[in-house]
Amino acid sequence: MAGNKKEKVEKVHVRKSRSPAKNLRTSNTCNCLLYVLSFIRFIYDYIVSFVFDYVYKDTPSKTLPPVEDKLVLESCSTIVNKIKNKEVTCRHVTECFIKRIKQVNSILNAVVDTRFEKALSEADEYDKLIELADTEEKINLIFDGKPLFGVPFTSKESTGAKGMAWTFGMLSRTGIKCNEDAEVVKSLKTAGAILIGVTNVPEINLWCETRNKVYGQTNNPYNTNFTAGGSSGGEASIISACGSPLGLGTDIGGSARIPAFNCGLFGHKLTTGLINTKGMTFRKGTEKHTMVSAGPLTKYAQDLIPVIKAFLGPEKSLEFKISQEVDLSSLKYYYVNDPDDLRVSPISDDLQIALDRAVKSITDITELPPLKVKLSGTRYSYSLWRYWMTREEESDFAAALGNNQSRVSVWSEVPKTILCRSNHTLAAVLKLIDMQLPKVNETWALAETEKLSNEISTLLNDDGVLLFPSSPTTAKHHCEPFLHPYNFAYWAIFNVLKLPVTQVPLGLGKNGLPLGIQVVAGMHQDRLCVAVANHLEKIFGGWKPPFITNIE
Repeated sequence: MAGNKKEKVEKVHVRKSRSPAKNLRTSNTCNCLLYVLSFIRFIYDYIVSFVFDYVYKDTPSKTLPPVEDKLVLESCSTIVNKIKNKEVTCRHVTECFIKRIKQVNSILNAVVDTRFEKALSEADEYDKLIELADTEEKINLIFDGKPLFGVPFTSKESTGAKGMAWTFGMLSRTGIKCNEDAEVVKSLKTAGAILIGVTNVPEINLWCETRNKVYGQTNNPYNTNFTAGGSSGGEASIISACGSPLGLGTDIGGSARIPAFNCGLFGHKLTTGLINTKGMTFRKGTEKHTMVSAGPLTKYAQDLIPVIKAFLGPEKSLEFKISQEVDLSSLKYYYVNDPDDLRVSPISDDLQIALDRAVKSITDITELPPLKVKLSGTRYSYSLWRYWMTREEESDFAAALGNNQSRVSVWSEVPKTILCRSNHTLAAVLKLIDMQLPKVNETWALAETEKLSNEISTLLNDDGVLLFPSSPTTAKHHCEPFLHPYNFAYWAIFNVLKLPVTQVPLGLGKNGLPLGIQVVAGMHQDRLCVAVANHLEKIFGGWKPPFITNIE
């Protein structure tokens, strides 16, 4: 027995002595496999891009007309100051943006329902208040608590606005109007903003392009052959084209940041849980758990804070120090240039250069240069988002697609889609198919989420900022995202983590389409994101008009 035990120990020892070599062979095999898979991914992306370039090569982009009044080029803050100083009236401001919508909407198909006459009437009421205020003190009282006084705004059609279309892009809801404002719409109105219209969305919001069977497809203002993104695609398209100075977006998987990136805008996703979700599609505002949040889309970084304050109200704004100045030199900076997810496209040269330049601009203002990091869980971004969509979101997608009156069956919709007879978009049907696939392992998902959450919260704390790629490539041609279904994971992972994020435009790429970067901060540190966005805007110039500007 003793001899056998000794022999057994020796055998174990031999196996252990061989394990390093065995591990090396395993490691080499894995590295070789990763290289092969990366190469296959590169070839696949190249072929897809080549095909779509060929399909659209003879389709000219429609050109947006130049603006006629430079007021529509101004920031919300500038417009408010001009109204306050009686340089312009609220009516004139509203008329300018209404006129611009009429100029460009036939090209973009962004605004799907309007309230122009009511908006002008509200503007007149505001003008009367100012006219009656014969002292500076009375003027200040009017503007107190209304940082957006007289500023027109648009909101996505799926977010309820009283008297406006509320179809979510679903044929079964055609003709339905909303009876009351969503809480986030109320917040902007309370802050003095004037709703002028609602904008296009993908069917029930769940796709990274904006297209549905009620209103059709929304185009990118920089090149109408390309997607504006989704789900707040109508918002981003009309704002970038200067048809609206301010947009109200929602974000559950990048829905505000994706279109902001595609259309060259600033888009901010608030820390999850800070806003009331009532009126956002079917939501009642009583959901216990959700990844969805809301946030502004703007042409200028300076407009983000006033809108965030409008969303939060005075108490929360004070609690989270939204208006407090940020010493950028005192922050800790980190960056990621590759999430290591083989399912997403590799970062293009244009986006890599933009990221490098952003890192360099931060290096110039801080003693400690940004530190390159690898986050263990970013390679699982899509899987983690998919898991939390099933766990945190209480709605039944098949029932929601049937307007909560019936459940839409994947088995009947797939044949209808093949025969082009379905009442639903391909994106919605693909979501139905996805629901039939094996679920993500719960034990694994919980462990990986906790690991990544702890890792990034420890890294950022309350004084750290992470620079993260907005996308592997610039905006895609219409329908091309169907062949890159996982690329939205670059945005979606921060919905899983519920962190605040600002999408920042960084100029235009070689193809004339916007570049950008995401600025991420710790929980409730929204102001840090915006502060860095302001810095990057000064360096890179922010939003670039998608049309010729001939007004001096």
